[in-house]
Amino acid sequence: MMRQKVSHNRRILPIVFSALIAAGLLFGLFGQTQANYVPVTSIVSVTPGVSVTISGANFPVGQIFTVTMGPYGSYGVGGIVVGSYDSSAGGYFTATYAIPSSLAGASMIAIRFQSTSSGVFSYNWFTNTGTSATAVPGSPVPGYLGFPTFDIQSVAAGSSVTILTHNMPVGQAFTVRMNTYGTLGVGGTVVGTTSDGGGSYSQTFTIPAWLAGYSQIAIRLDGPDGYYYAFNWFYNNTAPVASTPITAVPGYYGVPTISIQSVVSNSTVTIYGSNFPAGQAFNVLMGYYGTLGVGGIQVATLDSGAGGSFSATYAIPAALAGNSQITIRLQTPDNWFYAYNWFYNNTTY
Repeated sequence: MMRQKVSHNRRILPIVFSALIAAGLLFGLFGQTQANYVPVTSIVSVTPGVSVTISGANFPVGQIFTVTMGPYGSYGVGGIVVGSYDSSAGGYFTATYAIPSSLAGASMIAIRFQSTSSGVFSYNWFTNTGTSATAVPGSPVPGYLGFPTFDIQSVAAGSSVTILTHNMPVGQAFTVRMNTYGTLGVGGTVVGTTSDGGGSYSQTFTIPAWLAGYSQIAIRLDGPDGYYYAFNWFYNNTAPVASTPITAVPGYYGVPTISIQSVVSNSTVTIYGSNFPAGQAFNVLMGYYGTLGVGGIQVATLDSGAGGSFSATYAIPAALAGNSQITIRLQTPDNWFYAYNWFYNNTTY
């Protein structure tokens, strides 16, 4: 069991933080025996207002996934059930789902796959206009474990951003794109490619002129076959290189994740965490919806102990009690490991 150390101190975390490990999900819930399963979904094609075809990869075998659609920005949470997928047929698939009539006129729609047994989930979103297609996910690199990530190392406002990569697969040069905040970098302007040497390295990319005046910018790395990718975002303010080296836990793979178990409106939220690395202290923060919890109010700390899974309840800060949606984030002080999610501030039963 994990041990909790509750603290009522408030502090603001640094803005520079480690990359979201993007696999079309970012915060799926993984059982300890499935720590290396990060299900990926890609949009293959769209018939506007009618249907969307999805390709999936790396789904854990032997589980039933409920498929829901909802408004863009909802991650499909609490969405309309449009079907299901039985992964006993394998972790790789292509399937078509009808767009609900209530969403047929929406310009962007979120779609979500969530296991009915383990809580593992994956989500994506698509533009409900015209026929679009992305490459069907490729295949993993033999012998490669974990997922590529990158940090924002420094920014020259309106000019360039320097990133620091981690655990990049060997032999794959990633296309680098920038776009407006909230897009995850999807469909952004190509600003270069990464090294194909793998591992960890720093690289600097020029901010496109049309984004130079934006206060926040998304940056995305896409692998050559669509299987691996990672994204992050940064404030477009000149900032120094992070001074603290970031290290991983030897032998740990996958990503820590959290799901929302229950809520008592304006009072508490109970979360379930999975695949947490051992021996780590996590700050627990809550913030406004859309912030990812970055710079939020610290409500507690968590000692991950032996790692793995846990359930914990945290008090909702008074400053956030009146909000309809709240983000919760667990983050190590060195910003290497983190997980976040959000919840409706309504009592669940």
